[in-house]
Amino acid sequence: MGKHALLSASSSHRWLNCPPSARLCEQYEDKGSSYAAEGTDAHTLGEYKLKTALGIRAKNPTASLTYYSEEMEECAAGYAYYIMELVETAKQTCNDPVVLIEQRLDFSKYVEGGFGTGDCVVIADGMLHIVDYKHGQGVLVEAAENFQMMLYTLGALELFDGIYDIDTVSMTVYQPRRDNISTHTVFKESLYQWAEKVLKPTAKLAYAGEGEFRCGDWCQFCKAKHDCRKRAEQNIELAKYEFKLPPLLEDDEVESILGRIDELVSWASDIKNYALQAALSGKHWSGWKLVEGRSNRKYTNDEAVADTVSAAGYDPYEHKVMGITAMEKALGKSKFAELLGGLVEKPQGKPTLVPESDKRAAIHTAKYDFNDYEEENPNG
Repeated sequence: MGKHALLSASSSHRWLNCPPSARLCEQYEDKGSSYAAEGTDAHTLGEYKLKTALGIRAKNPTASLTYYSEEMEECAAGYAYYIMELVETAKQTCNDPVVLIEQRLDFSKYVEGGFGTGDCVVIADGMLHIVDYKHGQGVLVEAAENFQMMLYTLGALELFDGIYDIDTVSMTVYQPRRDNISTHTVFKESLYQWAEKVLKPTAKLAYAGEGEFRCGDWCQFCKAKHDCRKRAEQNIELAKYEFKLPPLLEDDEVESILGRIDELVSWASDIKNYALQAALSGKHWSGWKLVEGRSNRKYTNDEAVADTVSAAGYDPYEHKVMGITAMEKALGKSKFAELLGGLVEKPQGKPTLVPESDKRAAIHTAKYDFNDYEEENPNG
């Protein structure tokens, strides 16, 4: 099953918010990325670790993993340990809980052609638990209102609701590189209601390529984001402010801009990259030309340079302590904490303006003197 469903669970955040984007994205090639490939390796290792912990024979895939690292090893081991804790908890109320790994889950009852793969499903009397492993560290993933998890759960209910007396369902995102374990539990019936009232009609629109285009954070992974007209219209609308300085704008205008400025910057970057790639493929943009960018000098052979400089009586090497991220990756999180936990500090972060929905606590402005802060942090 190498082919993805048109209305896949992994892309559901996008097509449930912007139904016509599903068909629009069909015309774009799925190029993949190194991040996705690394995530695939991490899932493969996690699957092996979990099977081994459960006493299921499995071949160690480590030698064939392109992105294998000590960090990935720790993440996979932690994932297996977490699942085993869930299983032990389930055994307190059920003698023989069922554990399914990389289980195909079909939710086509609500979504045309809809299916996905659940990383781990634990079923016990009265309880269904879905766990999704996320190896990425760029975006923090929450379990609450997570459409991908909700679709997986509906697929699992299709398989087991008639066999087990399930009342509640729990959905967990296990994201080790963000130290994030997010769990959301709901009554089964509330999920069924959402499926009938929201999911089913929206999926019908998406499959037909109908509905309204809408912009939001779901645009981030949309294949059409660089030339989507709706996204362009929304961002160009900011031009009505004619880029006046804030004192010339009303408070509500500044607030409106603040809410959309990150998306504006992201959109502008996408357009610029799209135009560059098109130009590299032969496209001519009126008023623009391709030129060779600036570059820095580099050695043609590092080893020969080191030998030559050493022979002349000089030390060719820089000597400095590895950065924290590189050191933690080299030692592993547990060894890093053991050896260097008392030698690492986290300075106060630079103040930044974020939406009220952000989970970080608000700071008291009286604590900060802007001029003093600028002097202490000249490089920002």
